[in-house]
Amino acid sequence: VQPFSSSPIYSRTNGYLRKWYVDIGTRVKQGQLLAVIDAPEVDQQVAQSISNLDTAKANLELAEITKNRYQGLLKSKAVAQQDVDNAVGTYNATKSIVEADQANVKQLQAMQSFEKIYAPFDGVVTARNTDIGDLVNSGSGGGVKSDLFHMAQPGTLRVYVNVPEEYSQGIKDGMTADITLAEFPGRKFQGKLVRSADAINMTTRTLLIEIDVDNPTGALLTGSYAEVHLAVPTQASLRNSGQYPDIPHGRL
Repeated sequence: VQPFSSSPIYSRTNGYLRKWYVDIGTRVKQGQLLAVIDAPEVDQQVAQSISNLDTAKANLELAEITKNRYQGLLKSKAVAQQDVDNAVGTYNATKSIVEADQANVKQLQAMQSFEKIYAPFDGVVTARNTDIGDLVNSGSGGGVKSDLFHMAQPGTLRVYVNVPEEYSQGIKDGMTADITLAEFPGRKFQGKLVRSADAINMTTRTLLIEIDVDNPTGALLTGSYAEVHLAVPTQASLRNSGQYPDIPHGRL
């Protein structure tokens, strides 16, 4: 029995964990703040890049004034065409520097935004692997990677079943299935067959299918093992229906 969605939550920046807000068993909403990371190097880089951008903008303003002045003087033949071309070239080069600095600021601000860890979907926190003051490494880096949290979405569960090859022709999408678990004696949970691999595994000679089970109260725990009961038509019924006329008569 597996959750509909399951994901480890990594950091996208290096730093130290300042604070965490959720622990195991906490139910969270998509976009909810999970933790905050201190990354002073990134903060300093953002400040420096903004300062460089301000300088480039000031140079661009001066270059624009100079370009306009030279273009005006050219009409009265007070300056040479070469001087005007130099002023226009300086303006264009400075404008490109401003655009590059703006892109650099956006990139660093995006890295700064990664100091806050948010939940990617509605679900429950199944593991917390960090604490205040821990050194956090970027999950995209080449060093040792450690997820800060692990989240699962247990509202709908996926139950994977390996169906023996001899029953595979009776498996159809939309079939209902009864799910039983040892921790719920005498109780059945109903699921629906939503997809199959449409191929027999050459090693196990089985067909992998997925059954989805609604779990609104969270009674079923992910990672559990379950028994699945499917009302699969017999070979005789399939043959008599004309759907698979070449299937010989037999017993399941």
